[in-house]
Amino acid sequence: MDNLTHSLVGWALGEAGLKGKSRKGLAALVLGANMPDLDVFFGHSCWVPLATHRGFTHSLVGGMVVMPPLLFALLWLLDRWQVRRGATFRSGLELRPGWLLALCFIGALTHPLLDWQTSYAIQLFSPFSDHWFHAESLFIIDVWLWCVLGTGIFLSRRRAGRGESRQAPARAALVLGLAYILGNQLLTYSAKEALCTNPPYPRPEILFAQFEPVRFWERGLVWREEGRIGFARWSPFFPLEQVAAPAADNMEDPAVRRALEATPQIRRFMRWSVMPMAQVTRAGCMARVELTDARFASIRVPWRGDGNPFRHVVQVPTGEAGCR
Repeated sequence: MDNLTHSLVGWALGEAGLKGKSRKGLAALVLGANMPDLDVFFGHSCWVPLATHRGFTHSLVGGMVVMPPLLFALLWLLDRWQVRRGATFRSGLELRPGWLLALCFIGALTHPLLDWQTSYAIQLFSPFSDHWFHAESLFIIDVWLWCVLGTGIFLSRRRAGRGESRQAPARAALVLGLAYILGNQLLTYSAKEALCTNPPYPRPEILFAQFEPVRFWERGLVWREEGRIGFARWSPFFPLEQVAAPAADNMEDPAVRRALEATPQIRRFMRWSVMPMAQVTRAGCMARVELTDARFASIRVPWRGDGNPFRHVVQVPTGEAGCR
């Protein structure tokens, strides 16, 4: 998920009553909810689990055991420094170390739980396993969740400004947000069932249900079966529609195998990619290999020259007889 959504979840939890448990409670919830994304600064780390986005820092060990105590230590040291300087705190709350540590854990827990809901997936058991987990119940930037959580926070703060109890709107927003996620999971299950129970009855080795921006009720299905990638669209309002005939992923092509080790960027891409696919164009003794992930093959970003941030192109020798 985007960091605005992570922040809104931590903020809503605070407005629902948790920020009153300790001084710096809201900071613990919001910073904890964003903390696992620190891995974006370690893309060139020599330790692969840390260099993989949504790897170690999003796992049970890194994100939910190691990082919350580190955040607690930083907030506690900041508070001690402020106290020594004679700072006054508008909240009037005491710093309760036990509660502050608990809030760091709660905030950190929300991050992998949300990222798990997207098709981008997370490595929940890193560094012991590089298996990717995905629930596909949220778009990576979900405007509906923004609206629900933002409205709950706004109403809670307005109530507090009038001297009324603030918790009810934020709690209602969190409950409604959870219901939205569970409803989307049901839609995703229905879409996958429709694919496997209709001709040509595929038996996917791996299957993803992609979200459409804003239209949360639609799914773009992408799957791999026996070295071929298939695409389809589903909605509760129209029948399952196969977008195109399954196409070969070409991952066993010798030129593609060479390309996988061609650059550090491609090696990092392959550590992350769950459903890689390639197009190969041969010309003489060279081959042009275009790599992407089937989940995001249709993404277009206008401000990028190549249009797709998940696309990698490299030239490699074919290795055929008569070529150097």
